[in-house]
Amino acid sequence: MSRIQPTLSALAAKKKKALIPFITAGDPAPDLTVPLMHALVAGGSDILELGVPFSDPMAEGPVIQRACERALKFNVGMRDVLGFVSEFRKTNNTTPVVLMGYANPIERMGQTAFVLAAKAAGVDGTIVVDYPPEECEEFVATLKANEMDPIFLLAPTSTEERIRQVAKLGSGFSYYVSLKGVTGAANINTQEVAERIAAIRQHVKLPIGVGFGIRDAATARAVAAVSDAVVIGSRIIQEMENTPHEQVVEKVQTFIAGIRKALDE
Repeated sequence: MSRIQPTLSALAAKKKKALIPFITAGDPAPDLTVPLMHALVAGGSDILELGVPFSDPMAEGPVIQRACERALKFNVGMRDVLGFVSEFRKTNNTTPVVLMGYANPIERMGQTAFVLAAKAAGVDGTIVVDYPPEECEEFVATLKANEMDPIFLLAPTSTEERIRQVAKLGSGFSYYVSLKGVTGAANINTQEVAERIAAIRQHVKLPIGVGFGIRDAATARAVAAVSDAVVIGSRIIQEMENTPHEQVVEKVQTFIAGIRKALDE
């Protein structure tokens, strides 16, 4: 079993919602990734989502696209990302880490080689945007055999058939994309989110995290009222973009602590 399910179960027992921040590995510089991971935990994060830089991140809006471009200028690749997780695990063996990215870097390594390397590094789960659940049963089986969770995206437009497939294959949690479009694109209609999550819960028994468009404490609190976890990414990267490098770690910790406080109120 990965660290994800025990973490979410413990939070649910305390009637708390999970806070899941996203950063892109290697952004704004490779030497800041592990300190940022620790700062996110210190600020009150429960699960870390670490983006694997990719040249064509089709689900991402301009903010995370820029983060990928900055990381790729440092030639940060999958093995570097796994190295960051290994370094993080030297002093934190409890906080779940999920890798989010695209199929190409995994295919270049080979699925089995990737899964074994991710397991060795201390990864708990993956979100692979362009591995549809209907076409990745072998990858899912390999992950689960190595005690890692395949986490799938569900969208406002997901069909009942797709929801059933995610319910069948997914583990850890399910990630509901709260709006039509790319990350950070628009304001969330929390009423619509509540209605879609209610429909999804008829089939999916996993905890449900909501992301894409959560930009402030008030929205995070509203989304947490209808979900099990809040995912926040683009706004964190914007905070980093507007902060000198030497202040980035402190700035991110302060920002995420504000979101944590809002969720706990």
